Amino acid sequence: MEFLQQNWYWAALAAVSGSWLLFDLARTRGDKTLVSPIEATLLINREDAIVLDVREQGEFAQGHIPNAKHIPLGELARRTNELEKLKSRPLIVCCASGSRSSGAISALRKAGFEKLYNLRGGLFEWEKAGQPVSRKRK
Repeated sequence: MEFLQQNWYWAALAAVSGSWLLFDLARTRGDKTLVSPIEATLLINREDAIVLDVREQGEFAQGHIPNAKHIPLGELARRTNELEKLKSRPLIVCCASGSRSSGAISALRKAGFEKLYNLRGGLFEWEKAGQPVSRKRK
């Protein structure tokens, strides 16, 4: 008890960070569209999933998932027709960290796409997991 009184700030920091982790876990637990980089690779290999990268052109040029289709989020509404022939296939949407891809998934769902997945953590997690990144221009 004396240790906690003398180091209350460390105990408070541990409690806050632990609470944040539990909150984040509970928040993402119910989202069935989130896939890890490994799950995304399995979808690509086993179900012929397509990767849709919704980052800006400069971000895409710095590195992207091999064979990813690139449509920046700002152009998605106008260019959804380019994806029409892919409606029957799983579509893995990715961005840098996973936040822009959530918006893209909402727009695609409204356009009638059903097999939608969000790459958890985006390209950042993809690279962190040791997955391949292409720097080739499309």
